[in-house]
Parts: sequence; C-alpha cells; structure tokens
Amino acid sequence: MLGHRALTVQDYLTILKRRWWMIAIPAIIFPIVGYGLTFLVQPQYISQTLVLVEQQKVPESYVKAVVTEDLSGRLASMKEQILSRSRLQPIIERFNLFANGKLSMDDRIDLTRKNIGITPIQSEIARTNGLPGFFISFKANDPRTAQLVCGEIQSLFVSENLSDRAASAAGTTEFLKSQLADAKAKLDEQDARLAKFQQTYMGKLPGAETSNINMLTTLNTQLDAATQALARMEQDKSYAESILSMQQAQQVQQSQATEHGTAAPQAQQLELQQLQAQLADLRARYTDDYPDVVSAQRKVNELERKIAQAPTTPVSPASSAPKPTDSLSVQQMRAQIRAMDLGIAQKKRDQAEVQAQLRTYQDRVASSPAVEEEYKSITRDNQTAQAFYDDLLNKLNQSKMATDLERRQQGEQFRVMDEPNLPESPSSPKRPVFVMGGLFLGLALGLAFVALLEYLDTAIRSERDIWAFTKLPTLGVIGFTGEQEPVVAKRKLFGRGSPDITAGGKPLMNAGG
Repeated sequence: MLGHRALTVQDYLTILKRRWWMIAIPAIIFPIVGYGLTFLVQPQYISQTLVLVEQQKVPESYVKAVVTEDLSGRLASMKEQILSRSRLQPIIERFNLFANGKLSMDDRIDLTRKNIGITPIQSEIARTNGLPGFFISFKANDPRTAQLVCGEIQSLFVSENLSDRAASAAGTTEFLKSQLADAKAKLDEQDARLAKFQQTYMGKLPGAETSNINMLTTLNTQLDAATQALARMEQDKSYAESILSMQQAQQVQQSQATEHGTAAPQAQQLELQQLQAQLADLRARYTDDYPDVVSAQRKVNELERKIAQAPTTPVSPASSAPKPTDSLSVQQMRAQIRAMDLGIAQKKRDQAEVQAQLRTYQDRVASSPAVEEEYKSITRDNQTAQAFYDDLLNKLNQSKMATDLERRQQGEQFRVMDEPNLPESPSSPKRPVFVMGGLFLGLALGLAFVALLEYLDTAIRSERDIWAFTKLPTLGVIGFTGEQEPVVAKRKLFGRGSPDITAGGKPLMNAGG
C-alpha cells in the first residue's frame, strides 16, 4: 500500500526496520564473493620506466639543431614505428608472451600493444622545446617478464630516437649538397653571362659615364690642339716654301748675271733676301696693316725697283726637288720642307686617330642608358643566384655541424632516469576494489528487492494508508500491546480487491468496517 502514496522519512525507517535483513544478507554475501573472485582472476604486473628528454649540450646559438619537430609529434611517430609488427613480433617470440596455444600471432600482437603504455609528462614549468619526458609501462602476468619487456621497449625508443635524428641530419646534409651543386651551376652560368656582357660592352657599363665624359673633354682638347698645331705647321711650310722660292730666284738671277755679265751687286741681292725673309716672318705674325709689315714691304719694293732696272731673266718657280746645281742653303731649305711635310702627315694621322677615339667615346655615352638597363637585369639575376648560393652554403655548414653533433651524441637525446622496476605486487586484481564493488552491488540488489516487495505489497498498516485508499476518516483503531502480536483473521473490506487491514505489522480490521 506504501507504493500508492508519497513516503516520508518515517515510512522509510519503518520499511528498513521491517526488511533490513533483505538488504544486509546480499551486502554481506557479495563482498565475500568478490573477494573470492580475486583468487580466480590471473594477476597482472606493471613495470614502468621514466625517460627524460635531454637537450643538446652545445648552445643553439653556435649549432642549430636540424630536427626541430616538436617532441609530441616525434614521440607519436616513434610509437607507431615501435608498435609495428616487425618490432613487436621478435619481442613476443623471445619472451613467449601470451602463448596459451589458442591465440594467433596477430592476437598476441594486439594484446601486446594494449599492454604497452606511453604517457607523456606534463610539466608544470613551461618548456619551449616540448615535453620534458615520458613514462613507458608494460603489463604482463609475470613481474620479471613485465620488467624485461619494458626494458626492451625503452631501448627501442632510445635507439630509435638516435637513429632518426642521425638519419634526419644526414638526409638534410645530402639534400643541401645536391641543392648547392645546382645553385653553383646556375651561379657559374650567371657569372659567365655577366663576364661576356662586360667584355662586349666594355667602356659602356654603368659607372663609366663620368670617365667617358672626361675622356671626351680631353679628346676635344687634344683635337683642338692638333688642329692648331697642324695649322701652324702648314703656315711654317708656306713660309719655308716662299723662302725657298726666293733663294731659287736669287740663284737663277746670279747664274744668269754671271753668264751675261749684268748681275746685280751681290750686296743688293743679299739685302733683298733678308728683307723678304723678314717680311714673310712679319706677315706670319701680323696683318698687312701692321706698321712693321708696311715698312718692310716698302723697303722690299724699293730694293726690287733698283734691281729691276738691270736686265732680268725669267725665273722658274721654286721647287723642293733637289738639283745638283743647288746651293747649300737651298738644299737645307728643301730638307726642312720635306721634314715639315712628314710632320704635317704625322699630325694629320694623329688628328684622325683623335677623331676616331672621339667618335668611339661619343658612341659609348650615347648607348650607356640602354646598356645600363640590360646590365641591371643581368646583375640582378647574378645577385639573386649569389645570395641563394651563399644561403645554401651557410645552411650546409650548419647541417654538417649538426650531423657531427648527432654522431657524437651531443644533440637532443633520451636519457633513462628510472630503469624498469620489478613490481612487487600485482596491479590487478585489486582486492579492495572487488570487495567494495561486491558491497555496492549487494546493497543495490537488496534495496531493489525491498523496493519491489514494497511496491507489490497492498496491506494497510496506518491511518494514512486508509485515507490514501478510501478518502474516508477513521473511526477507531484497535491497538495492541504485548510481546507477541495476536493473530487476527483477515477479511475483505469494501468489496472485492480491497486491501487487508493489519495492526502492528499484521493485517488490521477497521473498527468501523
């Protein structure tokens, strides 16, 4: 009847008082059964070791590590490699793990994997290089086997870390060597292209503009000087030729005068020759209006009139070609004129050479902008190739040092802090856990059984039950005092299916019923 109304604390206490033995019996039996089961379950022993990550002994400011992957990622990769079939099967066969004759090798490998534990250490102190270390554990039926297998797995992790880092460093070095060879070939190609360009456009390259302009100025000055010198040499030649003409005329006149006996006095001829030479010299330096030139011209004219009064013979033009009958002065003058001709020819060649050089430098200055643009493109590619080559060379040197560091085992490595322990007691089954589990299970079953019985029980034991069932007030209740409860005959009230009425835990008959 209690299941048909809300229960109070007093109702719960009443139920517990009435049915406590139904809860106590399973609460006592089940812990005993759980304790007994611990003797039937095969014990399991766990051996554990601690592996710490030791950083490289050489500061990274001197030698940078090649392997920069986070330890968590490397640990996961190494775990997959070590838990592979090729690594575990030799261990299983050596220590005869899980060999009960019913399991295949695949099942034994799966069981071995499940019994291996890898637990990273989560340090409270922040680390920039990843995890500080990890635990390795193995669970087996025998403590000695658990210790030996845990040691084997630990050795696999240590050796795998060393080999992986050494292989990674060596592979990086080999890769950088191949890349450096390619970069060197490209750099040599760029150097050859730059050298060919510099050879082709020598004098037109950027930076040569100032020297070209200065050279143009110098060549223009040289050309002006050569032109002026050439003009003076030609003027000197004209003067020498005029003197030669006069000497030849004088020589002819003297020859004719000697033959006809009408020769002018020797003194007048010499004087005329001197005056004409003086006049030619003055005309070379001054204009015809200059007073000295006018005076000299007047003297020459007067002397010529005097000489002209005497009979004369036509004089042939002066010639620079030597004649056997020429006087010594004429021969010397002709030699001077020939030297002047040679000097003029040489000066003209010098002038032509200067003009050619001038045209060359003018062409260099004119073509400098286009050459500079192409030169920038070539040098930019060359600088890029050089920078790439230098960077690879630096990385290769760093990689070589890191590889040597790994070979000397001076880089990051795993250090075994705690060797695998020999477990003294099994990790499972845990008898306290089995006992407490049996106790909780017994209490739960006892409470569930009592709750079911109370739900199915329709007996009326109090006025609250009568009110919950009939909604009628109670006229009276027959009480009972004594050591034993009377046996009262049961009868049905309120028709078929009505609840029994009990007193003191037994059916109670309503006095008004």
